[in-house]
Amino acid sequence: MNLEDEIREKSQEIATESLSMSVGELASLYKDGELDIHPEFQRYYRWTLEQKSKLIESLLLGIPIPPIFVSQTEKGRWDVVDGLQRMSTIFQLLGILKKDDTNLVEPLVLTKTKYLANLEGKSWDAEEEMNALPDSAKLIIKRSRIDVKIVLNKSDAASKYELFQRLNTGGSLATDQEVRNCILIMANHSFFSWLQDLGNYPSYKKCLPLSEKSLVEQFDLELIVRFMVLRRLGAEDLVNIGDLGPFLTEKIVALATSHGFDPKEEEEIFKKTFSLLAESLGEDSFKKFDLEKNRTGGPVLISFFEVIAIGLAFWINSSGYSISNEEVVEKHHSLQDRLSVTATGSGVSASRRIPTTVKLGRELFAH
Repeated sequence: MNLEDEIREKSQEIATESLSMSVGELASLYKDGELDIHPEFQRYYRWTLEQKSKLIESLLLGIPIPPIFVSQTEKGRWDVVDGLQRMSTIFQLLGILKKDDTNLVEPLVLTKTKYLANLEGKSWDAEEEMNALPDSAKLIIKRSRIDVKIVLNKSDAASKYELFQRLNTGGSLATDQEVRNCILIMANHSFFSWLQDLGNYPSYKKCLPLSEKSLVEQFDLELIVRFMVLRRLGAEDLVNIGDLGPFLTEKIVALATSHGFDPKEEEEIFKKTFSLLAESLGEDSFKKFDLEKNRTGGPVLISFFEVIAIGLAFWINSSGYSISNEEVVEKHHSLQDRLSVTATGSGVSASRRIPTTVKLGRELFAH
């Protein structure tokens, strides 16, 4: 295959269109339910009042703003993927931003900006005329045009994943799991909500004392995705993972859209695994045990998670399988000596590490 063939083939994998739409048109789509802003797409971070006011200033002064990216669903609806903060700000100003199915977010009251000091205290429909945006300003905003880049439904999950990763420069999608969340929400929203519920399981949270940054970046959900995907893989698949991010996305989306997937069984395995680990090891579950100091310490190690959680889950629902808390602790304490530095040390890629860690976990917790 030559370069021209590669370009032709890959360009067909991601189908996109571009439109220029007015704020008024986008607002109508949003009110009619044809444009969806998923709060799950964003981090806990929210724009400040100053950032919001600066965006409105740009619209009023005709300063171009970046395009928004939307993904078209099977039913033709648009899901905002990149540009959520911008659209949320505009819809909040207009007084139409939805908090949930029945309630609206409080309308935006602007503050002064670098070039428009008189925006201070102004809102779209203030009771007092002096605090309301003038009709001329409202018309400018409603007629302002925004470029919309549409990722069409025929693009597959892997292609969308790659595209959303490249949107990362905009800052709204920063981690593999945040990108993966977008794909999952579009593929099967109830599956994503179910994943979130698993992440809130008390025993799971007890085993993973993650930093606030890790939680904000959805690392707790990424570990659940690894748990589900990696415990299912055969030896041949384990050594052919390649780039872990797209691999995990492809596999978890396949589970989310599979008619044969049994969430009840998966939840049972998940809860059994982490209930046992919470009872036996608690927050030390995935930390190193220092034989000389006879204590556990340091950060949560992903290699330990891959050995212990995924290894235990591989067996825990097997007929007749039984393991005591004391045995779990013993296996945890012996783990550091059994892990090869060449396979799990600093700088080792996930695709090289995972065949070793998952295989060791299955051996360690076998009958």
